[in-house]
Amino acid sequence: MATRTVRQVLQRRFASAAAAVHPAAAEVRSHRNAVFSRELARQRALYPRIEKVEVNMEGPGLEGTLLVMNRGLSTPLSCARHLTEHHVTNSVLALVDGEPWPLHRPLTRSCSLTLLTFKDNDPTLVNQAFWQSCASLLGQVLETAFKDDFTVELLSTADVPVTSGAFCCDVALDPQLDSWTPSEESLRSLTRGAQQLIHQDLAWEPLEVTPSVALEVFSHSRCKQEEVEQKATESPRGTLMLYRCRDHVLLSGGPLVARTGLCSQYEVTALHSLGQGPWGLHRRAQGLSLPPQLQAHHTVWRKLRQRAEKLVEVPRTEEVTPPSLPDPDQPVTSSV
Repeated sequence: MATRTVRQVLQRRFASAAAAVHPAAAEVRSHRNAVFSRELARQRALYPRIEKVEVNMEGPGLEGTLLVMNRGLSTPLSCARHLTEHHVTNSVLALVDGEPWPLHRPLTRSCSLTLLTFKDNDPTLVNQAFWQSCASLLGQVLETAFKDDFTVELLSTADVPVTSGAFCCDVALDPQLDSWTPSEESLRSLTRGAQQLIHQDLAWEPLEVTPSVALEVFSHSRCKQEEVEQKATESPRGTLMLYRCRDHVLLSGGPLVARTGLCSQYEVTALHSLGQGPWGLHRRAQGLSLPPQLQAHHTVWRKLRQRAEKLVEVPRTEEVTPPSLPDPDQPVTSSV
């Protein structure tokens, strides 16, 4: 009830401006960044004194390793820097007392810490975060790919298994673009946009927030506000996780990997029309990626790409868990 009340207040606050003219994309990004930065500063101020926490490292070769870190400041990546360059380069995600934990999220208590990589015996959790991160990167590219004359509404990111052959990002473009069909050159342009972000090796900066903060972040988007309310009801703690990548702030239902550079081999493969929906003509952008530790020969990549061009059907009622990433050394069929 409190969440809905806050949402109604924020909607009234921005209703007149929204009715007059749709804000420019740069203005929306600036607003989201400002709210994100303000909340980040508020949370950091909760730890005015340096307090120490003990971190018991777990994993191959780390048994018995104890690190003394700074509460509210040190992150799993900070811990990795106290180990070896291998741990810094190859760590993708962490487990804190068994809970999935982004590498850039500060530690708030003494805990056990496991650094996860793509080469672990069971990479399911890492692969799931990787696929979600690739989709988030695609959303960031789509949001900035069109001029300010055209609106772009990023819809809820589809959570699909790696076995579907492609990661997905649903989007509603400006009604003026309803008749537009992307060409191969358009897809290549989107790919180049993603590769620029990958080469910059940008961090996905996490921030756990209350629903009221998330509603303020996305106050210009009714679609995102509805998604905030839905995710808040599904969250065990009643909080939500935001991520910031350069000037792009997003809402994620699961942990993301540490940085864009981990989405090494990356290509946007398709943009399918899903028909009319609540926010206009819904489209599904799809892509394919592999991390640096798992590169594919161009002949295998071509087969994977052909598969990734096909429309991915997203299950509505059942939850799916991504298994291991495609193995470039194994034959690939065209079936999904």
